[in-house]
Amino acid sequence: MRRAFAALLLLSACSGAPDLPQVTIPLRNPTAPVASQADATAARLAGEWVVVQGAGVAPGTRLRFSERAMSLDGVAMPMATRGAGRFELAGQTVWVHWLDADNRTAAMGDPAGARVWIMDRGGAPGERLHAAREILDWYGYDLRRLDGV
Repeated sequence: MRRAFAALLLLSACSGAPDLPQVTIPLRNPTAPVASQADATAARLAGEWVVVQGAGVAPGTRLRFSERAMSLDGVAMPMATRGAGRFELAGQTVWVHWLDADNRTAAMGDPAGARVWIMDRGGAPGERLHAAREILDWYGYDLRRLDGV
C-alpha cells in the first residue's frame, strides 16, 4: 500500500505539484465538533516523523516537515500555513488536531474527513497514542478505519 501511494505521488509529480490521494467515504462525522491546536506551528512540526496509524496515509510512511513543504516518503509537497494549526498541503486542507507539549506525537487530519493520521518522531508513541486517538474520536473520526491499529 505504501509503495503504491509513493508511486502515485511520483507519477503525479510529473504533472506539477502532487496531490494527496482521495478518500471517497468521509472518515469524520461532519456533525462532530472539530478544531485545530492553536499553538501547532510549522516550526513545531519541523523534522522527521513516522505515521503509526492512519487512513489516507499509511502506517510506516515517513514524513518530513519544513517551513514551506512536507515530504512524504521523499516526495515534496508545498505547504502553507492557513491559520493556527491549519495548513494547506498540495492544495488540500490538513489540521493539527493534537500535538503533545514536547512535539513527539501529533494527530493530523482533513476536517472534511478525507484523511487522518497519527505520527510520532520515533515511531513508538506509547501512552501518547491513546491521547491522540481520544482527541480524534472526540472530533468524530472513525477510528475503526485507521490502518496500524
